[in-house]
Amino acid sequence: MSKLYVDVLHLIFEKFQGDKDDKKSLISCLSVNITWCELIVPILWKNPWEYLKIGKEKILLKVIISHFSDELRDNLSQDNEFLIDSYKRPLFNYISFWRHLNLERIERMFNAHIHFKEIKNDLLNLFIYNNTKFTHLYIYQQFNRQIHLIPESKQCFSDIKFLSCNASIDDYVLIGLIEMCESIKELEIFIEKGNKNYGINNLIKSSKKLFNISLIRTEFSFSKYSRNDESMESFCNILENSLINHSNTIKYFKLTKQPITKILSHLINLKILELDGSFQDMAWDRIENLSLPYLQILKAKSIPIKYLTNLIENTSGYLIEIKIDYIGHDEINNKKIIKAIYQNCPNLQYLNLMFRKSNILELEKLLIKCQYLNGLFFIIDSDDTINWDKLFEILTKFSPNNLFNFKFYSVNQIKLNSLKLFFDNWKVEHKHPMLLKFFRMKIVSEYVDLVESYKIEGVVKKFDHDLYGEDFEWI
Repeated sequence: MSKLYVDVLHLIFEKFQGDKDDKKSLISCLSVNITWCELIVPILWKNPWEYLKIGKEKILLKVIISHFSDELRDNLSQDNEFLIDSYKRPLFNYISFWRHLNLERIERMFNAHIHFKEIKNDLLNLFIYNNTKFTHLYIYQQFNRQIHLIPESKQCFSDIKFLSCNASIDDYVLIGLIEMCESIKELEIFIEKGNKNYGINNLIKSSKKLFNISLIRTEFSFSKYSRNDESMESFCNILENSLINHSNTIKYFKLTKQPITKILSHLINLKILELDGSFQDMAWDRIENLSLPYLQILKAKSIPIKYLTNLIENTSGYLIEIKIDYIGHDEINNKKIIKAIYQNCPNLQYLNLMFRKSNILELEKLLIKCQYLNGLFFIIDSDDTINWDKLFEILTKFSPNNLFNFKFYSVNQIKLNSLKLFFDNWKVEHKHPMLLKFFRMKIVSEYVDLVESYKIEGVVKKFDHDLYGEDFEWI
């Protein structure tokens, strides 16, 4: 088989990494022939955690242990019955394909099933002495191994692009990271009450260009005992000021507590902003009057709606995705944010937002103004008695051609006839079959039968119902 053919295949398979359905296709291609298998396996094993299902940790554990020396495997098998067949050498050196090294998950997995302390050093050496070039490194709070003193570690970690660590990271570990990891582009820092390592600022300064930043205050940090923690504010103040030096390059920023400084106002090229106020009841007034002209994606959870409205009004038309999870607000503020969206977001493609019953007519204006919409996620307040017939009528009449993905979060029941009328009208007005999903709504067999009949007619392509769920499946 020609090298050109193999190289082209490799490029094609690499493109399949980003999408969940594409990855399923990759897995199905493993059995085509040896060449395809040899090209696909390294791609699938870059991040083994991505495919690891809950309760299946032992499978990955056995794969890791199969790379140990014969003597060490035999010793482990004597004390752990599930490892009896781990003596079999794997077909591939899977460890060498890893690019994501999550030390916390590895330790937790080993601690749950075997005596981890006895092989702690052997395990770390296994990953370092396997000609592996990691790009993502996750270090937990208690980790204290001076990995930079291990031969080959420099080569192993010199290509790190993503680092996740705790603010109280060990001094020696931090020194090693600064020495080895000069190409960090993405930084995730967990900040808790207690001791914090100010040396993290040196890590930030040593990084040439930072693109993605996540500052995550854990739930414990929001307890009543930490609200006036001066040391916490002092640390965050210094940390944020260090990040301001990278303000021109930062494209993604995530916060779980409003910033101490005005760092967000410095991020003139920010494209993605994620705000999560789930674990606190403090104000987010520092984002008021914030202007982010190039913002493309806004994700917010438990953030006061008036500040988000103001933020959307201060963008410049580049927003393509807005995801605002449930946050209680009245009809007036609901109308204001819907209006802010259709007046300032002409290129919007995906929207997740609460719609109050009195503002359903505002939806019509939004659909007319936002002609690039591909998906809508409606959150219906439990106190609202929504007029489903009117809502479905507006969706049918005014949905842009590309809009056929709908998701509804509501405890209010839809009449069977209302759903049937929606399908009948959609069949007349639109060519593309819809994707439909309901959350929290009780769906009885009659509804399922109705949907199945319209699937046959080509009106509905996919239908799901669930009590809970995450992001929309944009297809």
